[in-house]
Amino acid sequence: MGTRRVWGRAGAPILALALSACATAGPDYRSPEQSVATAPSATGAFHSAQGGQFSQADLPDHWWRLYADPRLDALVEQALAANTDLRQADANLDRAEAVLREAEAGRAISTSISGGETLARPSGVGQHLPGTVSYDFGLSAAYPLDLNGRIRRAIEASVADVEASAAARDYVRTSVAAATARAYAQVCAANYALAINRRVVKLQRDTLDATRRLARGGRGTAFDVSRAQAAVDASAAALPGFEGQRQNGLYLLATLLGRPPADYPRDVESCAALPTLAQALPVGDGAALIRRRPDIRQAERTIAGDTARLGVAMADLYPQVRIGGSVGLSGPLKDFGNGSAFGFSLGPLLSWSFPNRPVVRARIAQADAQIRGDLAGFDGAVLEALRQVESALETYRRDAQRAAMLDRARDGAALSANQAGKLFRFGRGDFLSLLDAQRSLASAEATAATARTQLVQDQVALFLALGGGWTP
Repeated sequence: MGTRRVWGRAGAPILALALSACATAGPDYRSPEQSVATAPSATGAFHSAQGGQFSQADLPDHWWRLYADPRLDALVEQALAANTDLRQADANLDRAEAVLREAEAGRAISTSISGGETLARPSGVGQHLPGTVSYDFGLSAAYPLDLNGRIRRAIEASVADVEASAAARDYVRTSVAAATARAYAQVCAANYALAINRRVVKLQRDTLDATRRLARGGRGTAFDVSRAQAAVDASAAALPGFEGQRQNGLYLLATLLGRPPADYPRDVESCAALPTLAQALPVGDGAALIRRRPDIRQAERTIAGDTARLGVAMADLYPQVRIGGSVGLSGPLKDFGNGSAFGFSLGPLLSWSFPNRPVVRARIAQADAQIRGDLAGFDGAVLEALRQVESALETYRRDAQRAAMLDRARDGAALSANQAGKLFRFGRGDFLSLLDAQRSLASAEATAATARTQLVQDQVALFLALGGGWTP
């Protein structure tokens, strides 16, 4: 790398050489045109969004408000304000913005001040003679012309990096909102299952009490009592598991809110009803998904940044020119202040790594390969987003069908258990049939409750796949 300073007419040939490359180096960025994101099959309606439980309306930003649950709304807002992952994402965005400011500062005038004093004695003079004291003081300034757009491309790259960091932060927002809703649903589901299983246990205890009375009256046996007791114990054994699920959900909520686990939200502890949607699920279409998903936006902004960096690499093929000038005073200290000590310079400053063109070409090839990799990553992000949504839609649709069938099975089991109880009390049914009916009811109640809980988790997974939870 060499630098030359030219004054007056001598600078004209070099300035003309630099002006020959005054166009901005590298290609201007354009959104990927030949990509999966533009395919009609990717931008149309979702294949699995079939049935009355889905709506073609676009997903609202704050999707959790569709549940009309003030406690859930408050929890998500608290998580978005205090979550540690979001704080880290905010710091990454701040860093990217600081890098942008550094790149923009490359357009400013650079200045430097130098000064010094020396004592020198030429060789060959008497050793007792003092040396000559001299001084040097100067002020220089330079302004980059950026004729080939190197600085401009660097700023473009930094702007794209800021936008990519913002998209990454938005993706964290979607994940935090979904995780908070899931944890809240876990607490509510555990209490919901506890209530159902406690109701079953109470029914079986009532049967146990009746069996003991019948045994004391001679209408039953000790074997009947032991079997009734075993049924109660088996159903009661499931209760601690649900209590553990509830507590673990509360601990998870505390972590998401940026608190120690012991500081979990006490008001959520009593949640007993599953979050329920009062309307069809709004899912939009593929085009809306591609616009909304933050990870897709991040992948697209990465292409833009690396395209600008290709321009930075290509700019090294041409000279870098600055307009510079300097003023200063120098000479023996005894002449300080004389007019002869004053000097100045003004002219273009040229730097050019011409001998290292193979290195520059290699860097250009690296940048070009990076862009091709980015394009593949962008297509992959679009495909993965579409797959996640289709899978989430299909899972929810099938689980909704299963939950409806299990609800009917539970209702049938409840009717059978009620009929068996009446027959047994009036002496027209045997005790084994009663126990079998109640065991079937307990199993049907637990299975139906699990299916309903899974539906809420499926809904949250779908909202996460759709990319909701951030403000564009």
